[in-house]
Amino acid sequence: MFYGAVVWDPWLIVAQIVCLQCLYYLTLGIFMAGLVGTRVSRISLVYFFDYASVTVSTNTGWCVITSFILSSIAGAGYLVYVIERAKKCLDFASTLYVIHLFTSLVYGGWPSSLTWWVVNVTGFAVMALLGEYLCIKRELREIPISRYRSSV
Repeated sequence: MFYGAVVWDPWLIVAQIVCLQCLYYLTLGIFMAGLVGTRVSRISLVYFFDYASVTVSTNTGWCVITSFILSSIAGAGYLVYVIERAKKCLDFASTLYVIHLFTSLVYGGWPSSLTWWVVNVTGFAVMALLGEYLCIKRELREIPISRYRSSV
């Protein structure tokens, strides 16, 4: 989608970061609406950015955890189409989670919950490793050249 002949294009990198971040939060919002929205009277940004909502002690907390993990799986798919290179997947996945850490820091303070760290590190690992695997699988596909050969 965004991959081109230009090797160093900072605007392209920023556009990819913004696109990936928006797709991640859009997907997280869809999963939150489906899983958490059915359990609470009003869904808010607390479930996205406050570390206290990521807990294993309530059913709603488990739904939040599930939403984060499912979003990281979807994020791996986004890496395939937005980033398109296996060697860049780790960079963009880590950028996404660092931005999420800073956003959570501003919104709810330093995440002191071990559960929050486990969920986000697991989500990061899933997104980076699955994204790299899918990108490598896509990069190693054979290029069909049969239509270009002349039949003799």
